[in-house]
Amino acid sequence: MAAGAALITGASSGIGAELAKLCVSAGYAVVLVARNRAALEDLARPWGSQARVLPADLADPAAPQQIFDQLRDTAVEILINNAGFGVRGPFAQTDWDKERRLAQVNMLALAHLTKLFLPPMVSRRSGRVLNVASTAAFVPGPLMALYYSSKAVVLSFSEAVANEVHGTGVTVTVLCPGPTRTGFGAAAGMEDTPLFRGPAMSAAEVARIGFDAMMAGKMEVIAGRRNRWMMWSSRFAPRSVLARITRRLNSAGS
Repeated sequence: MAAGAALITGASSGIGAELAKLCVSAGYAVVLVARNRAALEDLARPWGSQARVLPADLADPAAPQQIFDQLRDTAVEILINNAGFGVRGPFAQTDWDKERRLAQVNMLALAHLTKLFLPPMVSRRSGRVLNVASTAAFVPGPLMALYYSSKAVVLSFSEAVANEVHGTGVTVTVLCPGPTRTGFGAAAGMEDTPLFRGPAMSAAEVARIGFDAMMAGKMEVIAGRRNRWMMWSSRFAPRSVLARITRRLNSAGS
């Protein structure tokens, strides 16, 4: 039995739920965080006392501190910041309240939870953080400008903190999936775009890649050979060209 607990945000479905399953299989107790209490309870039921459900809306700036306060007596050995969502449309026309919530969930809650749970890990000289970014982090994202930018922040933030904690017994890993078969595409209004009509990995495949990289202490992993090749190739293209390509991929009915 592994020591300590794994805290997973966005755990009610998709990659988060699959990461929770992997943590339980590895012997960790899990703390499951998402807005949907019923979905969390359904996921947790087979695990009995090995799972704890903490419904929370990470768009609320107070949520990270509230989560931390409820877990003061729990040794959180693994922090998985998976929660996130996208908003599609020209930035001049999209709803600011939705994008404000996006920024809070995708970036600020992730950074705040890391800020709270990282110091105890460093003090114990033991712990792992897994932040879920995206291949979107590597390119400009017209029609999803703030979402792509948020994932670029997650990538850069994770790499920087990974360097800071090197040698402390704590590791930080950033997982960059491409299109994945989850509810993300539907929630973001992306199902009718070329990006989501093309090849996609399963949530279980992506979770396994991220979990293994985290346990190995790797700093960064891009999920899938095709995605790795595409991101490597993107380094040689002008940013203006990448923006035009991404806009086509994000355009409905293209």
